[in-house]
Amino acid sequence: MSTSDTDDTVRAELNRLRESIDNIDAAVVHMLAERFKCTQQVGHLKARHHLPPADPAREARQIARLRQLAESANLDPAFAEKLLNFIIAEVIRHHETIAGGATPTED
Repeated sequence: MSTSDTDDTVRAELNRLRESIDNIDAAVVHMLAERFKCTQQVGHLKARHHLPPADPAREARQIARLRQLAESANLDPAFAEKLLNFIIAEVIRHHETIAGGATPTED
């Protein structure tokens, strides 16, 4: 096998892997969009019933659950927790906006 053949094989494998990554990224974005549709409904429900935007007990349960899922998936639980904390902060921001009578926008 020549260097050129090796380079072509490596390039083809790299492209195949990158296409998979692109597909996964698209799925992640669509799943996040669906998640935010649900959390917006939660925000409206909380606002109608004068419930607080944040639910620290639920958030703690979700973080613990996600850490366990991450461990079973061989994903760094600390990374999974950081990701969920980022998402939760955005959800709370949306809920605060909804409670204030405005429609949340995506920045």
